[in-house]
Amino acid sequence: MPLTREDRVKLYRQAKQLRHDIVNITNFSGGAHAGGGLSAIDVLTLLYFHYMKLNPAEPKWADRDRFVLSKGHSAIAYVPTLARRGFFDFELVRTFNKFGSPFGMHPDSNRIPGCDASTGSLGHGLPMAVGMALAGRLQGKTFKTFCLLGDGECNEGVIWEALMAASHYRLTNLITIVDRNHLMIDGQTEDVMGLDPLDKKFEAFGFEVHVVDGHDLDQLAAAIERAMAVADADLAKTAGQRPHAEIRAVGGKPVAIIADTVKGKGVDFMENKVEWHYGAVDSKLLADALASIDRMYDAIFAREGVQP
Repeated sequence: MPLTREDRVKLYRQAKQLRHDIVNITNFSGGAHAGGGLSAIDVLTLLYFHYMKLNPAEPKWADRDRFVLSKGHSAIAYVPTLARRGFFDFELVRTFNKFGSPFGMHPDSNRIPGCDASTGSLGHGLPMAVGMALAGRLQGKTFKTFCLLGDGECNEGVIWEALMAASHYRLTNLITIVDRNHLMIDGQTEDVMGLDPLDKKFEAFGFEVHVVDGHDLDQLAAAIERAMAVADADLAKTAGQRPHAEIRAVGGKPVAIIADTVKGKGVDFMENKVEWHYGAVDSKLLADALASIDRMYDAIFAREGVQP
């Protein structure tokens, strides 16, 4: 079902809060991977506040949807998302990157409620997500596994091994999303190691691919709903069957979403700047960043015909 105006406004308000959280954390933690966190936040907002089946009161609920942040350095976006979703008190986030804190630059599933996988070594999140999806299919479960990749990490060979396995086992219950912000730690992705045409490469590995504006909630929602519909159609055939031995007898092409994004989205002096892959903001830059985010959302809310 397409997003309603009420849905969009609610989600925009949540995304605005999370963008504020990211730049505040970048300030009080002494530095963080702000750019990639800001590019990913619209995807995280839609998944955690609209689509994923979760129970924050029971983080290990067996039938929950799974999420793997393969681009683990974007914990700066992931941690406040989990807090705002109710998995733990937001006050704990103020310890981010401090000695003894459960929240480091990369997520630790042993210490963070709601976190399904410890990630950080790029490329290894997607193979874990493939394993989760395969286990769910074999157990006759109906949960979905979502995995968010960075485009730079698509240089890793293990990503393509995992994609090949997902296609081979027809894991439509795996929904792969690429944060395609075109920048990585060393510069433009196409200068470091060319990825384009990325959509055609995913298609060659057996995926149905949707390329969308990663900051347009309607486009993102349509692609996610298509992926979920494909998953639901196949999961309905295997639900309750355990083990489901003939796993390849069911399922079509898994869906990948390439979300075309802007690194540093919402903070004008960070947007499309490789130096904001990682950085710190002092009190002056913090005020400028918050004001920039507010201006962006003032325009969005004006377009929606509501008050900021």
